[in-house]
Amino acid sequence: MGEIDFKSPALYINRELSWVQFDHRVLNEARDKSNPLFERLKFLGIVSSNLDEFFMIRVASLKDMENAGYEKPDISGMSPARQLKELEVAIHRLVDMQYSTYNRSLLPQLEKNGVHVIRRHEDLTKEEAAYIDQFFGDNVYPVLTPMAVDSSRPFPLIRNKTLNIGAMVSKKGGGGELEFATVQVPGVLSRIVPLPSEEKTRKVIFLEEIIERNINKLFLNYDIVCAHPYRIMRNADLTIEEDEAADLLKEIERQLKKRQWGEAIRLEVEEGIDKRLLKFLKKELGVVDSQIYTIDGPLDLTVLMKLYGLEGFSHLKSPAYEPQPVPEFSGGGDMFERIRQGDVLVFHPYQTFAPVVEFIRQAARDPKVLAIKQTLYRVSGHSPIIAALAQAAENGKQVTVLVELKARFDEENNIGWAKMLEKAGCHVIYGLVGLKTHCKITLAVRREEDGIRRYVHLGTGNYNDATAKIYSDVGLFTCGEMMGEDATAVFNMLSGYSEPVFWNKLSLAPLWLKGRFLHLIGRERENALNGRPARIIAKVNSLCDRDIIEALYEAGAAGVKIDLIVRGICCLKVGIPGVSENITVRSIVGSFLEHSRIFYFENDERGEIYCGSADWMTRNLERRVEILFPVETPELKARLFHILDSQLKDTVKASLLQPDGSYEKVDRRGRQRHDSQKAFCQEAAERAGSVREETGKAGRVFVPEVHHE
Repeated sequence: MGEIDFKSPALYINRELSWVQFDHRVLNEARDKSNPLFERLKFLGIVSSNLDEFFMIRVASLKDMENAGYEKPDISGMSPARQLKELEVAIHRLVDMQYSTYNRSLLPQLEKNGVHVIRRHEDLTKEEAAYIDQFFGDNVYPVLTPMAVDSSRPFPLIRNKTLNIGAMVSKKGGGGELEFATVQVPGVLSRIVPLPSEEKTRKVIFLEEIIERNINKLFLNYDIVCAHPYRIMRNADLTIEEDEAADLLKEIERQLKKRQWGEAIRLEVEEGIDKRLLKFLKKELGVVDSQIYTIDGPLDLTVLMKLYGLEGFSHLKSPAYEPQPVPEFSGGGDMFERIRQGDVLVFHPYQTFAPVVEFIRQAARDPKVLAIKQTLYRVSGHSPIIAALAQAAENGKQVTVLVELKARFDEENNIGWAKMLEKAGCHVIYGLVGLKTHCKITLAVRREEDGIRRYVHLGTGNYNDATAKIYSDVGLFTCGEMMGEDATAVFNMLSGYSEPVFWNKLSLAPLWLKGRFLHLIGRERENALNGRPARIIAKVNSLCDRDIIEALYEAGAAGVKIDLIVRGICCLKVGIPGVSENITVRSIVGSFLEHSRIFYFENDERGEIYCGSADWMTRNLERRVEILFPVETPELKARLFHILDSQLKDTVKASLLQPDGSYEKVDRRGRQRHDSQKAFCQEAAERAGSVREETGKAGRVFVPEVHHE
């Protein structure tokens, strides 16, 4: 063991290429014929959404490094320039497979099931064309802003992520030079336009095809030589100099505007685009051939999310799941009284997020509650939590809210909430300089007969009632004295920069959470070396911190059995002789987004379980405020272990990491079919159902079908 260099780049997978593998796993759900047809459409749209963000942040960051001459290799030994070259090949392959799936599999299946997507406006019948032209004149034409480019009109700002139609035009009657013109496809109009049809088949056409068909009406003095859709992606990775920003809120507002005119890093064009038009776009946008993606189909397949919303096709979708009541809080009543009886674990979206919202609402109304403190990273558009906090302030309570303005792509939303909370009388903190506050914690301070008691909610996911219906997360309600003391210390640190000397239960990043994880992993290693029971099960979204991976390698080499459930990026390699033969990695991609972080350490048969907001990424452990909290009640520990165990047994939605870095679906031969997400739905319904039987309350509980072989 002493001869192994655990820092060797050969032992690590490149982070960005690992992410591309993750998007392939999402794409595989779109290709999986056992999934309902419209669910496959949704997964194909998610691939595009993921890819957009990847370009705007990760590819953009690599381009910045390359432009700056930064050549330091990553943990896998790859320079930024080499990563970009490898990503170029990998992403083109991903996009080709995505559109092959759309054209060769999903479109024919839609046709068979009564949905006809008209690919090109030239395919319209005479009657349909007349309808479309009328529709254009009545609904689309008034919204459009056509822009020509000539000596007096420079190339316009093409906004990030917008869909546009570019054209080469020439003045009528004239032999003049070709000129460029463009029009943005308006986002305020539905991109899917249904056509009247007397047949059973529902026909739809995309808005850009309607505009392209009628583009001559926008440039009346010109002949249209060619017209094609195009779309660009810009660098959207904000660089905020916090130390120099007198007002962080204003600095972020200023930087947000730059997203619209950052460097172009990807150009998507229609297959068959006129070479003259493409040459002009390349020159004006400053892109090279490797940044151009020629698309055989509609640009920006996130439009398939809208297609999913077509009414009348529920038989082609998974049955809608309704989150089940939390038995401990059934029947309403005083939540504080119930929490005093013992800690409560909630598991979203299988169980409803309502108790989290109700906890803050009750705290806002309860005259015994003196103060409410909460961190907010991402919240919904019409957040009931924000409303409850504002109400609490208006009721005279001390309300302190940390709103993380640097939450990527939620900056503008969070700025709005921060201003609104301040107007309501809340004390708003904008986070710490140089750090993102990513932890999820709420503290309610209550005066009771026996003195002050602190009620705490800790979670692995955001305080967002919308995403809580699709993100899988766990949360803990507790009024344990030591947990309450730590919660107070957290907020004192965030608001006053006072770091306590001693912590009872919570582990915080960037203070000492990483050290805590390394200690726990190292303890399992020592136990294995001394012949004592040793095992690690960890469920995270991403794993790319070299120190953590190195510690896992050392523990695995010492004989610790390590099972990792990593949804997305994983830079650890499995199956390396003498290094990672005892380590397995699986990724679960299903109807719900796996988002919870749960950690189990055997500890010589005295198993410990922790939950938290942090992934095993360097940014989470060293550059963010994160919280790891223990779950100590035996019943709740058993429930969390069951969650981990159920996912380790998943034979439907789990893919296993292979020694070559690829992922393969679990081999189901001779094994029972087990879909962990469906099993959790069923278990939540059964728990809620047993409570209804005990209380005599009626109510229909949806139980998804769980297949067994």
